[in-house]
Amino acid sequence: MHRAIRIVSVALVGIVVLTGSSYASSADDRSDILKVREAVWRAWFANDTKTLHKLVPPDTIVISAGEDKWKTQAEVFQSATDFQKEGGKLIRLEFPRTEIQRFGEVVIIWSKYLVETETNGKRSLTSGRVTEVFVRRHGQWTNPGWHTDSTT
Repeated sequence: MHRAIRIVSVALVGIVVLTGSSYASSADDRSDILKVREAVWRAWFANDTKTLHKLVPPDTIVISAGEDKWKTQAEVFQSATDFQKEGGKLIRLEFPRTEIQRFGEVVIIWSKYLVETETNGKRSLTSGRVTEVFVRRHGQWTNPGWHTDSTT
């Protein structure tokens, strides 16, 4: 009987240790994924093509608020170029609420966003919701799709 209690105790300690390390890695993954998400948004506003090519893969599909046509990677890159050519600058980027779901090597991020930009001296504020898909490919989180809607 004492041996059975000892075996069960050791098993429970093992489960607690493994579960604890799983949560720690999830917190690390959450931080990594949020850094990549932030990098994608900032790279688009800065027209940082090197970062965009690294994080936004060729099979990307994007649905943007107020646009009927879905975008491909090339169209996402072109819209970043156009934003910069028009004198656009990012002033503020915030995600006041974010929820993350992970399914193996796929993560879905649900967020509220707030973006303030300036174009030719005129500022504009946009807020809304975004659903973003991240996939770990070859050890790197990539962002092959997102869907935004605008509330302002």
